[in-house]
Amino acid sequence: MNEDWAHAGIIQAGDYCFINYCARNIDGTIEEQINGAFDEMEERLALVGLTLANVVQMNCLFKNIRDIPVMEKVIKRRFHGKYPVRKSFQTAFADPGNLFFQVDAIAYATINS
Repeated sequence: MNEDWAHAGIIQAGDYCFINYCARNIDGTIEEQINGAFDEMEERLALVGLTLANVVQMNCLFKNIRDIPVMEKVIKRRFHGKYPVRKSFQTAFADPGNLFFQVDAIAYATINS
């Protein structure tokens, strides 16, 4: 829970987990930020005994949509062929600085990881 921002990083509702606002390595390259976001997601999933293999859907937000190939490279390396469905968006982040990537996800608890 983040009281300042009035939101939870992960909520479990039945067999589903909803994960939001995964971002990390804000001063790094786009690849470092994507890896950092997935690190953040992994840590939150671990709180409820899940892994990236349980992720079934992602919304990926980019400062520059042309960075999708970098994300795809990272996904291939980190998800080991168990790819979630996803949608990618280009957005103007509230932080006009170095935030290039953020991801939200839905995980399903009964997938064999």
